[in-house]
Amino acid sequence: MLDSIWEELEKKIHELLEEFVLANMERMYEDVNERVGTIAAEVGKTPQAWNGDVFSLIRKLTDSVMMPIAGAIITYVLCYELISMVIEKNTLHDLDTWLFFKYIFKAAIAVYLVGHTMDITLAVFDVGKHLASSSSGVISHKTDVDVATLMEKMKEQMADMKNGELLALVMETAFVGILMKILSVIITVALYGRMIEIYLYISVAPVPFATFTNREWGQIGTHYLKGLFALAFQAFFIMVCVGIYGVLVTNIHTSDNIHSALFGVTGYALLLMTAILKTGAHSRAIFNA
Repeated sequence: MLDSIWEELEKKIHELLEEFVLANMERMYEDVNERVGTIAAEVGKTPQAWNGDVFSLIRKLTDSVMMPIAGAIITYVLCYELISMVIEKNTLHDLDTWLFFKYIFKAAIAVYLVGHTMDITLAVFDVGKHLASSSSGVISHKTDVDVATLMEKMKEQMADMKNGELLALVMETAFVGILMKILSVIITVALYGRMIEIYLYISVAPVPFATFTNREWGQIGTHYLKGLFALAFQAFFIMVCVGIYGVLVTNIHTSDNIHSALFGVTGYALLLMTAILKTGAHSRAIFNA
């Protein structure tokens, strides 16, 4: 009598522990799939689409604060160009007429660049959006962990486990679930941090654009433009990381060990987070920004 009651109690405890494990793992995998799935949508947004209110604020700061400074810089640059031209040609004694046309042409280009700074800057990020969108069309369907198949395999394995092993598995899945949420938060912070950096770059755009037409000061504008392209192409590098992650997780469900499957996804998510955090440095290195 007591043996049958004890067996029945163990069976109920076993079923309860199985439910805890499955609930923890299903919630964990769904969180991972949801977070990875939103990466493509986040990195594929342009500055004006990511947050319209923030972009409006940055646009106002650019027009009201930075544009007057850019006007002062471009005035200095053009005056410096004119003085340099006069000095180089023996105070106008050896000056050719075509140099005036050259100066006027450079001045027109300088004014045009400053006047269309925002259009040029946003065009760079439109290129980044196109790259991210094209990449997501290739890899987005491969990034989800096959939760249903994985759950079935886990049910089969847990049927042969003792209650003590199941209890340890409950704590293990709970710990990994918390860890995955932390990784998701870090990935989100990295994506948001990239957008904040983009807004910071955009806010001062007129100043470096005002230096393009000068030989000495032009390096400021050149380095700034390299930084813009590095930020834009970072979206593509992030999508490459997501694609690699998608290829790796497709083999998770083939594992015959519940622990290796559990820590396999965790390891791949950690790898994805580390790779995303390094995409900014890699992008800057490639563009020499």
